[in-house]
Amino acid sequence: MPSFSMDCIVNRTRFLNAKLADGTLADLTVAAGRFSAIAPAANTATPPAGAIDLAGQLVLPAFVEGHIHLDTSFYGDAWRPHIPCTNGFDVRERVAFQMRNLEQAAPMAERAKNQLELCVGNGSLAMRSHVMVDADVGLKHVETILAVREKYRDLVDVQLVAFPQSGILSSPGTAELLDEALKLGCDLIGGLDPASFDRDVDGHLDVVFGLAERHGAGIDIHLHDGGTLGLFEIEEIAARAKALGIGGKVAISHAYALGDISPDALAKAGEMLAASGVAIMTNAPGNHPFPPVAALRKAGVTVFAGSDNIRDSWWPYGDGDMLNRANMIGYRSGFYEDWELESAHDLASHAGAKALGLEGYGIAVGAKADFVALKAEHVPEAVVAVPKERTVYRAGREVARQGRMTR
Repeated sequence: MPSFSMDCIVNRTRFLNAKLADGTLADLTVAAGRFSAIAPAANTATPPAGAIDLAGQLVLPAFVEGHIHLDTSFYGDAWRPHIPCTNGFDVRERVAFQMRNLEQAAPMAERAKNQLELCVGNGSLAMRSHVMVDADVGLKHVETILAVREKYRDLVDVQLVAFPQSGILSSPGTAELLDEALKLGCDLIGGLDPASFDRDVDGHLDVVFGLAERHGAGIDIHLHDGGTLGLFEIEEIAARAKALGIGGKVAISHAYALGDISPDALAKAGEMLAASGVAIMTNAPGNHPFPPVAALRKAGVTVFAGSDNIRDSWWPYGDGDMLNRANMIGYRSGFYEDWELESAHDLASHAGAKALGLEGYGIAVGAKADFVALKAEHVPEAVVAVPKERTVYRAGREVARQGRMTR
């Protein structure tokens, strides 16, 4: 009688000699796409048939790309020289440059595919993308990115934010389009600088929170305004989130003002954000103040990371590698000790998963077997060295190696 293995019946895979974040070696068993067992490495002389020997590579949960723009990147397209604003940083002018560039760009689906595969290749298997909605583009961007998301649904989890890039009140018809975008399948409602762009904080937030309540959607608002103006908007967003009891479903992206206020004001803001459950996303931009990560985390605020723009009309940088983003945030934050480097990694992993509300995240029994294996002794070294030699697994199956998709 021919022999057979029960592993074949339950679709089980064993990963041997994986180095966990605590430095121990373990054998991981994956069944039905989740970790079914994690045990000390057996170090057997003859590995079981079909087992994958990770040979002491560090195993980390797949990275979380907390903020990206799949519809506006030029990655893989022709190089677009950066156009500087005429008077410092101006959101309206940057939006105008973006619209001009997009008219000459390759098809959106192709550019989105390029950027998505770049991120997956580097180990991000969950992401949140903001997608432009306004009176000029209507729902075209949303429809295109929804189709791309569907095509890649087995490889990466993508949340979509209906993003009013041209404002809401200052762009007639946008509120209705945002409503339709949520009906089509967007997961969150976005916003943009209620004070400086729409010049009506209450009116802007009335639309955003009203749509969120109507659709049971999350909220993620772009906020570039600095100083006391930006702080006032943060206070208004936090107050509404707390009043509606939707803490954990609201995020503020960028929140430059938190890096542009006094220590006392920051301490009060941290307490307020923690109490309201509003998360803060940062990409540690090179020429702006950014939220003080350590102080906010100490206050109990969920701070997570994203690439934001990748080679688009806002800046030419970005590589889709969240481990490199953790390195950048750590560098700009003055993180040197091991525990600080581990916190930088947390922004691109567990904190990101919390902010996005991901289920079954991490290296634990019962969690989804979405992970990255790379050559590093521990998490601090991974953050500092950013090793490119890595393999990415989705539900226990290899999907990328050395930065390139294999599925």
